[in-house]
This record gives sequence, structure tokens and C-alpha cells, in this order.
Amino acid sequence: MRLRISLLVMATSSLVLVSFLVPLALVLRTLAADRAVSAATAEAQSLAPLVPTLAIGSLRLTVDQVNMQTDTPLTVFLPSGAELGQPAPVSQAIRLARHGRSFSAGAPGGEQVLVAVEGLAGGTAVIRTFVPDSVLRHGLTRAWLLLGAVGLLLLVLSVVVADQLARSLVRPLTVLARAADRLAAGDLSARAAVAGPPEVRRAGAGLNRLAVRIGELLAHERETVADLSHRLRTPLTALRIDAESLRDGAEMERLLADAGSVERTVSEIIREARRPGGGGAPVRCDAARVIAERAAFWWPLAEDQNRRMTVEVAPGPVPVFVAADDLATCADILLGNVVAHTPEGVAFAVRLSRRAAGGAWLVVADDGPGFGGADPTRRGQSSGGSTGLGLDIARRIAEASGGTLVIGRSPSGGGSVTLGLGSPAGPPEESRRHRRARLRLRVLPRQAAGLAAPVCGSYRGTGPDSAACGPFGCTAVSGPRRGAAAGPARPPRRAR
Repeated sequence: MRLRISLLVMATSSLVLVSFLVPLALVLRTLAADRAVSAATAEAQSLAPLVPTLAIGSLRLTVDQVNMQTDTPLTVFLPSGAELGQPAPVSQAIRLARHGRSFSAGAPGGEQVLVAVEGLAGGTAVIRTFVPDSVLRHGLTRAWLLLGAVGLLLLVLSVVVADQLARSLVRPLTVLARAADRLAAGDLSARAAVAGPPEVRRAGAGLNRLAVRIGELLAHERETVADLSHRLRTPLTALRIDAESLRDGAEMERLLADAGSVERTVSEIIREARRPGGGGAPVRCDAARVIAERAAFWWPLAEDQNRRMTVEVAPGPVPVFVAADDLATCADILLGNVVAHTPEGVAFAVRLSRRAAGGAWLVVADDGPGFGGADPTRRGQSSGGSTGLGLDIARRIAEASGGTLVIGRSPSGGGSVTLGLGSPAGPPEESRRHRRARLRLRVLPRQAAGLAAPVCGSYRGTGPDSAACGPFGCTAVSGPRRGAAAGPARPPRRAR
């Protein structure tokens, strides 16, 4: 903006100076020529009274003296044909002047002034003064250089003034933009200096009010979430009391463990809601261990509903750039969607494999009716009568790790969700953090979807202790340890 204002003022000043200096230079040239011609005319007219009175010898001497003192050569043409002074050809203009006319006319290399002198015996004499171009333009170059210097000085002065004016406009705008960038980066303490022109001051004051309002709204939202989460403690306490009154010790322990898990989740929500910035806990975990635990947690329900549950987990630790609780939440969302939105008896598969660039792929596929035409990852939209937040939460967790969430079809025509999890080797790419995963309907390979022929130890309700084995290794998973990890006692009907 500053450069544009300076260029605009420079262009405008240049046009004004050119329109003023060019005519002035032409006028100066005309004035210089008129001055030289007038001086030559006056010189010739001063000699005119001597021509009829002096003898030829005296007149010749006088003309030679005048030529020695001037830069305009002078010639006298007598009626007898004699020429006195500087030799010059007898032109048509001289013949015309012998008829008694005095005038000036152009000549090669300059201009000639002709003065007719009458009163001589035998006719009219003509006095010719030649003004060369050097005399006609004497002092003109210096005048033009002076005009050019004055014009350049005015142009530089206008640019300096414009630059100072532009700086006074741009500086508060730059400060305002800097404050806006800090606000966009999450620094709610950023404020813009209210300075500059009235319009800029008004914009700065508006940005400061906006920052204050954003801070108030975020603080209110955090407190509201914390308050709502805190209200859950009362029914949890009642649930714990009811669980302690049970006579079955195993059932009591299981319910107490589930209540403790929910209470820990509520406490974590309250801490996160009251924390302005991000947490300091390390965001990495072993995906193989977490997925194995969540598969073991959901297996009893699959057994109760007569579902064939196939699990394939890559052997050894599979580090990912996701917190263990967040990955467990993703697994619960994907598995809960299968249970809630497919009929009982429909088989499903869970597969965890390594990514070539680090991280892991988590695929959950089923033999159900599949997804509809709408994008199931759109927040708040659900065709199953649920909240419509589950897949959006999983997508956000995946993108925060530098991965993606892809919706597709299994080989049997059912639904398939592929969750890409980033590697803990480095921070997630910024471009992926804010990229919206689009709905892609595609058929996954049978091995990738985990719906191939039965694999060793697939979860089919074979007993309390089973194993997930396959081409990606075997992971021992204990039976219905429902209280071993965070999650509900029996997975609820959840929403896609």
C-alpha cells in the first residue's frame, strides 16, 4: 500500500510537471529568439541614418567596426551594387527589401533581418543583419537545465511527502494486521493500538472489542462444559452406591470399575475445559495394545449378539501420534457404530496395520447395509437417530495426528471406515490438520477389510480367552474384562 501510494503520487506529479514545464520551455525558446532578433534589428536601424550621409569609405569603415563588436554579421547593399561589410549572397529577400520593405526572414543556419534605407541617389539601400542559431538560442540550454532541476526537485519532494503520508497510514494498519494474526493463532491477549486515521482507529477499536468478546465466549463455554460435566458426579455417586450394595462380588467389582472409569473421564473433561491451552501430556501410544484392549472390551457384546468378530493386529508395538484415551475413543466410536447401526448377527472385522511412512492404519468393516448417500462425517448429521458427532470426533483426532478418515465399502457391500494415524516421529502436517475428509465410496481389498476367510482365533464367542491372529501377527486378548479399560459396561447405542 505504501509503495502504491508513492507510485500514484509520483505519476500524478510527473504529469503535472510535464504539462507545466514543456510549454514553459517552448516559451523560453521563443523569447530567446525574439530577444536576439530584436537586438539585431535595433543594431541595423541604428546604422540606417549613416548610410545616406557618409561617404562610401567612411561607411565601409563604420560597418567593419560594427562587425568586429557583434556576433551578428552586418552587410550593406548599396543601390550601385556595392556591398559593404560581411559578404552575403543577393537573395530574393534582399531584392524584395530594395522595394522599400523592412522585415526578417529565415536563412540557412539562422535568421536575417533586412532594413530598407531610402533617400539615396539611384535607389534604395538594404542593411542585412544575420542572426545565427547559436545567438538565437543563447542561454536556452542553461534555462532548460534549471527548469529540469526544479521539476526533479519538486518530484522528489512530492514523493517524500507521499511516502511520509503513506507511512502514517500503513503503520497502524500493519499493527492492526499483526494483532489480527495473533488472534488467529489463538493469542486472545493480543490487542491493536488505536492510532492513525479515524477509520483505522475505529477498525482497531472494533478488533479489540472482538478479542474481548471472543475471550468472554470461550471462558463461558469452558465454564459451561465444566459445570455440565460436574453435574454428572451426582448420578455417578448414586451409581457407585448402588453397585456397592450388590451381593454378587464379581458384578459389583465390574460396575465399580465402570463407574470409576466414567468418573475419571468426567474429571478429565473438567480439567480440559478449564485449561486455556493444550495439555502437556505426551500424545503418543502403542496402537496395538490399545486396539487389542478395546477389541477385548467389545467382544462380549459381539458374542451376545451372535456376531462374527475378526481382529487382526500388527505384532509388536505400533507407535502413533495419538493419546491412548483418544485412540480408545476412536475405536469405541467405530465399533459402536457397527453394533448400533447393523442388525444383530452381522459380522465385522477390526484390522490394525503399520503405515509405510510411520503410524498405523485402523480399518473397521462390516457386512451390514453400508452408509447412505450423505457424508456421515458431517458434524451433527445422522440418519440413525443419534447425535451425529462420533465420526466427526474420530476424524478430528485422526487429522490432529497427521492422518485421515476415509469412508468406504467392504467387499460384501457393507460399511468400512479407514482411520489413518500419524507417526510420533514429528508433529503432524499443518495441511492435514485442517483438511476435511471427504466421503469416498470404494471397495477395500478383502485382506485390508479383514473380511477374508476365517482367521485363527477370530472372535466368535469361542470363550473368555481368545486371540487375534492373522497375517499381521497374533495379539492375545483376554475375555470379557469390561472394567479393564475406559468405556461403558455395555456399549450403548451410538450414532454415526
